[in-house]
Amino acid sequence: MNAIKAIVTDIEGTTSSIAFVRDVLFPYARAALPGFLQEHHGRAEVLHWIKAVAEENGLAADDLDGVTELLLRWIDQDRKHTALKALQGMIWVDGYVQATYKAPVYADAEASLRRWHAAGIPIYVYSSGSVPAQKLFFAHTDHGDLRPIFTDYYDTEIGGKRDIGSYERLAGAIGIPPEDLLFLSDIVDELDAARNAGWQTALIDRREDYPQARTGDAAHGHLRFERFSDIDAI
Repeated sequence: MNAIKAIVTDIEGTTSSIAFVRDVLFPYARAALPGFLQEHHGRAEVLHWIKAVAEENGLAADDLDGVTELLLRWIDQDRKHTALKALQGMIWVDGYVQATYKAPVYADAEASLRRWHAAGIPIYVYSSGSVPAQKLFFAHTDHGDLRPIFTDYYDTEIGGKRDIGSYERLAGAIGIPPEDLLFLSDIVDELDAARNAGWQTALIDRREDYPQARTGDAAHGHLRFERFSDIDAI
């Protein structure tokens, strides 16, 4: 691995368990979504996304029931849509603030992130979850508020995580050549896109999330680590 000037990390399956999002956050948002839209559809930030969903899918802007039904379907399909992620993030605020749950971060990830930050390496987040949801997540972890560790956050508004162009734009936004950037993810296709954009990459392959180790051809030639603490070249 060449010298690294900045690190960009995914969240789900990388710093944190896939199960938390799947078993806690998603069900909470799904149950709360209809009531949330009914109560808050007049708020500017909520109305913005309702209108965006309606326009994109040929619905009337005031068809709240239609938009709600569509968003619930997207949740069931695990659709990575920017509007859905933004609305889920707003809903999750209540759960965090009321201490219904805390965001779990793997201990090795927390320790390494702190070490890299202390060493002066800028650390960024790039996740399919909205930027507000990312900040909310790291503000309420089981290791306390980790937001000071991160320089900035990016979501799919910069592009899909399996698209080469997203990593080209992300490198431009960070202001560091792609060959000096390291992307950490548990998704091989995302790492392929980053590598094709000139980035350095590392597959995080945790047994808690992936019982069958992804070695050999399954790793697509990416450096593979089971723990952040194994990334000892940084």
